[in-house]
Amino acid sequence: MSSPVRVAIANDYAVVVAGVAATLAPYADRVEVVELDSGVPLVTPVDVLLYDTFGQVQADGIDVEEIGGGLAKRVVAFSWNVQPELVKRAFESGVAGYIAKSVTADELVDLIERVHAGEQVAPDLDESEESLGTWPGREHGLTDREAEVLALITQGYSNEEIARQVYLGINTVKTHIRKAYRKIGVGRRAEAVLWGIDNGMRPDSERRVRKP
Repeated sequence: MSSPVRVAIANDYAVVVAGVAATLAPYADRVEVVELDSGVPLVTPVDVLLYDTFGQVQADGIDVEEIGGGLAKRVVAFSWNVQPELVKRAFESGVAGYIAKSVTADELVDLIERVHAGEQVAPDLDESEESLGTWPGREHGLTDREAEVLALITQGYSNEEIARQVYLGINTVKTHIRKAYRKIGVGRRAEAVLWGIDNGMRPDSERRVRKP
């Protein structure tokens, strides 16, 4: 029996990496999550670093060598942004795989194993609103898209900057903002920022290494 794929999960929000780790936990015989990083560099050698793009630079803008720290054999982007041009640029930047968050847990594990085996995996163009894992604000009814936009507002980004970062049209961003504001009961940007600060929308700095 082959050893499980050693996986690290990276994102600047602890709740995001914990949510992905929980999704993978039932498959420990196939994928072993050995490190969860929020805003800190990788310190453990792994087969695959799964980079969750929630509230972060998209996969076409990352430095694969830097994010892997020389310790990750392969870096895989995990995102709901599956625009063909974005995916193409991400591969050009050096990622070994690009996985859509609309996959099932079974599919995620299978895709990680395929990347580990040397295959380059790319997403189907699935515009599903369903995503694996969790994110800040989910308990308040925010979708991952609404939560990501609100997290970027909390980080100080303008609507135009958010649109560029998450590859959405400005009107779509404004729609997500309106829906998010309604769900959290605020009417102004300053109120949204304060709500975000109080509800886990500021990036974390945390590492959890799982000992054998």
